[in-house]
Amino acid sequence: MRSLSTTHYATPPTPPTVASPSAATAVLRFVAAVSRGLARQVAAATNRYGRRTLFIFLSSLFFLTFFFPSPSPAQLYQGQRLVEASLLADTTAIVPGQPFRLGLLLRMAPGWHTYWENPGDSGLATTFDPQIPEGFTASPISWPLPKRLVEPGNIQVYAYKGEVLLVRTITPPATIETTAITIPAKSSWLVCEAICIPGKADVQLTLPVATSAEPANADLFAKFAALVPSADTPPFDIVWTPTPTGWNLGLRNATGATRADFYPFADDKHPVGHTAARDLVNGAADLAIPVATSAPVRGIVALEKGQRRGWIIESKADITPTPAPTDQKPTSKKSGLWTYLLFGFIGGFILNLMPCVLPVISLKIFGFMRQAGDSRGNILKHGLAFTAGIFLWFLGLAAIIIALKAAGSEVTWAFQFQNPWFNFVIGAVVFVFALNLFGVFEIVLPGRASQGIAEAGSHGGLAGSFAQGILATLLATPCTAPFLGTALGFAFSQTSLVILAMFASIAAGMAFPYLLLSAQPGWMKFLPKPGAWMERLKQFMGFPLAATLLWLLYVIGQQRGTEAVIWASAAYLCLALAAWLYGAFLGPVATGRTKIFATLGIILSLLLGLGYFAGNLFARAAATAPEKSAAPSSDGMPWVPFSEAELQRLLAEGKPVFVDFTADWCITCKFNMRTAIDTTAVRAAFAKLGIVPMLADWTNSNPEITKKLAQFDRVGVPFYLFYPAGRANDPVILPELLTEQILLRAVGAQP
Repeated sequence: MRSLSTTHYATPPTPPTVASPSAATAVLRFVAAVSRGLARQVAAATNRYGRRTLFIFLSSLFFLTFFFPSPSPAQLYQGQRLVEASLLADTTAIVPGQPFRLGLLLRMAPGWHTYWENPGDSGLATTFDPQIPEGFTASPISWPLPKRLVEPGNIQVYAYKGEVLLVRTITPPATIETTAITIPAKSSWLVCEAICIPGKADVQLTLPVATSAEPANADLFAKFAALVPSADTPPFDIVWTPTPTGWNLGLRNATGATRADFYPFADDKHPVGHTAARDLVNGAADLAIPVATSAPVRGIVALEKGQRRGWIIESKADITPTPAPTDQKPTSKKSGLWTYLLFGFIGGFILNLMPCVLPVISLKIFGFMRQAGDSRGNILKHGLAFTAGIFLWFLGLAAIIIALKAAGSEVTWAFQFQNPWFNFVIGAVVFVFALNLFGVFEIVLPGRASQGIAEAGSHGGLAGSFAQGILATLLATPCTAPFLGTALGFAFSQTSLVILAMFASIAAGMAFPYLLLSAQPGWMKFLPKPGAWMERLKQFMGFPLAATLLWLLYVIGQQRGTEAVIWASAAYLCLALAAWLYGAFLGPVATGRTKIFATLGIILSLLLGLGYFAGNLFARAAATAPEKSAAPSSDGMPWVPFSEAELQRLLAEGKPVFVDFTADWCITCKFNMRTAIDTTAVRAAFAKLGIVPMLADWTNSNPEITKKLAQFDRVGVPFYLFYPAGRANDPVILPELLTEQILLRAVGAQP
C-alpha cells in the first residue's frame, strides 16, 4: 500500500459489520425454540403416543438446535457481502498428541480480493490468530500461491480471489483433561476492488476430544495444500545470473510447464521490483528480477503444469549482481557541490520560461506595469514580497522532503501532482485567482488593516505579491527545466543541509529576474504607463489562469477519469457562486439584511461544492483510478508500457529501446511529445531502425518508475533514455528539452 495508497483506499460510508443470520436460518432457529417450549407437553403425552414418538421428536429438536450450521461472520458494505469468514478443521475430533490442521476460510464477493503475506505495491496481509489453549502449539500460516494483479498506475499486488484457505497446524498436548475444546480465532484483512475496505471477524470452532477421529473437509484442505509452495528442491534447473539491475532467473528443463512467475517475499531493506510472468518454450524461460545491487532474493517460483505448483527458492549467496556502470550516476566526487548549486540556480531561472509558470508570470508583469508610477521603495517591497513567496514555497518543500526521507519514504520532484486531491485544491486556488482578475469579486480588507498597509507603502498589495510568488513556484514544480534534473537528483541523495541549500539556490534563480527588476525600477520606463486600459488587461490576464485550470482538470481526468472531472467542475461552479455573492452583496455599501442573506448563500454554496461535490462525489471518483493504456492511435507511436522486466527482455534480445519518462501533469513532457517525439519523421525512423518506444507513465505514483529514475539520479520528468543495440549497460541520456533533430541524431537517423 500500495501505502495504504495510492494510491486507492477509501473510508466506507458504513463500517463493515458482522452479518445477522439469513432468513432461512432465522426461521429454523425460531422453530427450534418453539419446539423446546413444547417439549414438556410432548413429555406429558408420552403415555398417549409412546416412547418411540417422543424419541424421534427430541432427536429432531436436538439436530435443529445444535447441528444446523450457524452463519459465518461476514463483512458487509452497502448491502453487499464482501467477505465471509469461517473456521474449519481437517478432523472430526481432537486426539491428544496428534497434530491437526486448522483453516481460516475466506470467501470473497466476485471482483474483490484479499492479499498474500507479501501484498506487493499496496495492500495488507490477512492475519489469522487462533487462541489455542495452554499446552497447544500452532505453526506459522501456510500461504497458498497468490495471483499477480495489475492495478491502475502499474501497481502490482499479490492477492487471492474467490476463496482462500489459510492453514495453521495445531499440535495438542499428550494429555487433555476436558471432553471438548473450543478454539476462538481472530482475523483481519483488507478486501479491495475499486476501493479497499478493512474487515475483521471473530470465529470459533468446538471439537470433541477423542481417542480417534475421522477426516473432515478433506477436499477443501487437499485443494489448498496443493497450492502451498514446497521447500524441496524444484524438479527442474534454476540458473541465477547477475544483471546491472538485479537478477535474471533462468528456468531450464521444466518439462510440461507452460508459464512461470515469481513472487518475492517481503524485504523492507531490499524491495524487489516487478517481475513479469513468462511463457516457457521447450521447458525454458528467463525472468528478470529487479532488486538493489548486491541484495539477495528469496521468493516463490510458480509454474503452470495442468495445475499451479510453487517452490521456495533463493539467489545464490556467492553471486553478486554487477553494479550499474558508474558513468550512469554522477557523484559529488566528479562535480563539486558548487557546480550543482549553480545548476540549481540556472534551472530555477529557466523555470520562468516554462509554460507551467507563464500564467502567474503574466500576473507579475501586469503588477510591475501597475506599480510603474509608484515610488522606488514601494516597488522594491513588492519584489521582495514576491521573492519571499518563492523562497517560502521552495524551503517548505525542502522541509517536507527532508521529513519524508527521515521517515524512510522515497520522495521525488513534483510528487504532490500525483495526488488528485492536490490537483483539485490547486485548481480551486487558480480558479479563485481568475475570478478575481475577471472582476467577479475584490478582497476588501478591514479599515484598520487597509490603513496600516497603506501607511507601509504597499497599497494593500504586498500580500498579493507574496501569494503570487507562492503560486508561481507551486505551478513550476511539474516542470524539470534543463540543469534542474541533474541538480535535484544530486540533492535528493545528500544530507538535509545540502537539500536546503539546493532548494534555496533554485528559489534564488527563479526570483532573480523579478528581484533585479524591482531593484532597478528605472528599467520600467520601457513599460507602458498606467491608465484605464489596465482594467481590460487585468481581465485578459484571467484567461491564462483559466487555461491553467483546464490543464489541471485534464490531469485529474487522466488520473481518475471523467467522473472526477465532472464533480470537480461542479465544486468549482459552487465556488464561483460563492465568489459572486461575496463580490456582489458584501461590499462596503451592503445593508445588514443583504449581508446576512449573502453570507448564508456563501456558506450553502461552499457546503454544497466542497462538502457534497468534492468531499463526497469527487472523493469516490478519486478512489477509482481508470486503467490507462499505452496503446497508440492508428497513426501514433506504438508505445510499449514500461516495466523493468520488459526492458531487460528487449535489451537481452539486442533490440534498441527509447524510454520516455513522462506524466500527464508535465507540460514540458507534453510539448516534447507533440513537437519532437510522436512526429512523422521520428515514427518512420524508429520503424526503419527497429527501435522499440517504451512509455514510462508517471502520472500516478509508480514505484518501479521511481526506482528507475533514481538509478540515474533523477527525481522528476521529463527524462529520456536511448539504449542502442548491444549497449544494455550504457544508455544515452537525452536533454529535458527535445527537438526532432536532437532525437533523430541521438538514435542515429541523422548524421
